[in-house]
Amino acid sequence: MANRKTYAQLRAEVEKRYPSGQTPGGVTVDDIVQLKMQNTYDTHLDIARDMAKIMREDMAAYDADASKFTQSLGCWSGFHAQQMIKAVKRMRGTARGTYVYLSGWMVAGLRNRFGHLPDQSMHEKTAVADLINEIYVSLRQADEVAINDLFKDLKAARDSGDAAAEKKAIAAIDNFETHVVPIIADIDAGFGNEHATYLLAKELIKAGACALQIENQVSDAKQCGHQDGKVTVPREDFIEKLRACRLALEEMGVDEGVIVARTDSLGAGLTQKVPVSQHPGDLASEYIKWLKTEPITDANPIRDGELALFQNGQFVKPARMPNGLFPFKEGTGRARVIEDCIVNLTQGGADMLWIETDTPNVDEIAGMVNEIRKAVPNAKLTYNNSPSFNWTLNLRKQVRAQWLAEGKIKDADYPDGNELMKADYDETDLGREADARLQRFQTDISARAGVFHNLITLPTFHLTAKSVDELSRGYFGDQKMLAYVKTVQREEIRRGVSAVKHQHEVGSDLGDTFKEMVGGERALKAGGHANTMNQFAAE
Repeated sequence: MANRKTYAQLRAEVEKRYPSGQTPGGVTVDDIVQLKMQNTYDTHLDIARDMAKIMREDMAAYDADASKFTQSLGCWSGFHAQQMIKAVKRMRGTARGTYVYLSGWMVAGLRNRFGHLPDQSMHEKTAVADLINEIYVSLRQADEVAINDLFKDLKAARDSGDAAAEKKAIAAIDNFETHVVPIIADIDAGFGNEHATYLLAKELIKAGACALQIENQVSDAKQCGHQDGKVTVPREDFIEKLRACRLALEEMGVDEGVIVARTDSLGAGLTQKVPVSQHPGDLASEYIKWLKTEPITDANPIRDGELALFQNGQFVKPARMPNGLFPFKEGTGRARVIEDCIVNLTQGGADMLWIETDTPNVDEIAGMVNEIRKAVPNAKLTYNNSPSFNWTLNLRKQVRAQWLAEGKIKDADYPDGNELMKADYDETDLGREADARLQRFQTDISARAGVFHNLITLPTFHLTAKSVDELSRGYFGDQKMLAYVKTVQREEIRRGVSAVKHQHEVGSDLGDTFKEMVGGERALKAGGHANTMNQFAAE
């Protein structure tokens, strides 16, 4: 937290205003100091500015040491984000290097007023900013709850006259690390033209986003990155949207804000328009050269309403679909990705790249990044470790192919195809090797392919579906209450998950503290002896 004042500094400031130790209305200095310290950020725009600095520091650390990559999980509610950060802090003692990914797919699928929708930018755009705001409200409330607990320790130390415990409690308050972390926010293809992109970008930034991820698809034909029918825009069109995002960040004072430029060209075989080339080698001509074309001949003449291009000294016709879209030449996706990425960094001012791939293959991604880095040596990526991949099948196939090429196995030793998914192969040499590669996948891709940030887009979507299915099968089946206790509560207690005390998790103790601040002994508190959360006090 930038420029956060210490307990002593705040107390000195408040005591200067109220030397008697309380306000004319009877509010004590102690209570004012506590509330000021619990309010870790005044506005979400302050969060965006602070988190941008943290991301820049993390990027510099990665440039110096590729093992220092960052990670995030896609979260579709503030509670998911809060529990993720609490888990990381409980495990590591710090949340540094952990971000939240805000997935446009999950906003479309779960968090909009229009219902469950595919990832095609059909949901209302305000839902994206609303979710960013909700996540930061939840993370800030986690701060409030945690700091309130620290002040309870301070009060207990003072009441008992334990000076050492008092000093320790104040140190814990001063050294408290916020639950607030950077959000990388998916702005899809901008939800409209470049001005619409700018207006929405400002709303995401005001909600707290310090990093915007935007893709080079046509906004009104946007598809999920792992579906067919993707249509890209000419590079100069995309550069204008990158500029729109940069202007929004600059206007809002997030000078160190981060832009992630995503290219879908690897799997996108279509474009909506043919850009106008002004001279050979410009952005338009470098885009047009990849169009699928047909020679104009006596047998295939140019007809009324058709488009002709002059390429390599002759006129040709670009192929055209019945819907008016123009296809690219087959097999050109990789080359277009490399060109996209270089242009996005050198002319679009992007800070980071995102290459949407159809399989998780370290060699494939590293090969593209090595080409990009010939032009931009410090190019960095965000990589989507997508649930759209069948990770088990892909990695097992990769191991099988490699071992066959190396002569380690024979073709008949393992099946080729979907049979490799069977549990029968979990404890085989091939299954164990594939799992070992899964475990080190993010480390490998960060070291070899310039991936600064590893994310999973939709994990909490799938986790929620799996967990509710598991509980429902047991609870509505034979296990009844055992299903809940065994799969949920017992595990919460043993892992130290704070949400097991659900009243405390949502601020019940925080409310009690505030009631005491304004009412003293008259306060009607929820956390007394009759509160059943006391059953978990020893945990």
